Amino acid sequence: MLTIDFANHFAADWIAAWNAHDLPRILSHYADDFEMSSPYIAQLLGEPSGTLKGKAAVGNYWRRGLERTPTLHFELVSTLVGVDSLVLYYKGARGMAAEAFFFDASGKVVRACAHYA
Repeated sequence: MLTIDFANHFAADWIAAWNAHDLPRILSHYADDFEMSSPYIAQLLGEPSGTLKGKAAVGNYWRRGLERTPTLHFELVSTLVGVDSLVLYYKGARGMAAEAFFFDASGKVVRACAHYA
């Protein structure tokens, strides 16, 4: 079960990594074979499932996003804690967003799902 301390630390470091545009630091939160789902994956990459698997594939997608949005900045609004997951609700480059993160026993993200307003 996730603790509030773990969730708050994850949220702060995840937001800081994105705001620093530090892709290796961003990817350090994830297991090697994690899955990422986002409507932008379908829209920007033409991947009909909206899902990518693995650090290499997702890292390339995020690298392109960081390059396309050099002023990207996130503002954390709330952290919601579940049993083995948490949701970050934040203001992103295009408005409000929420991402659900599912963790393995070592505290790495194995699945993440992005949602946008």
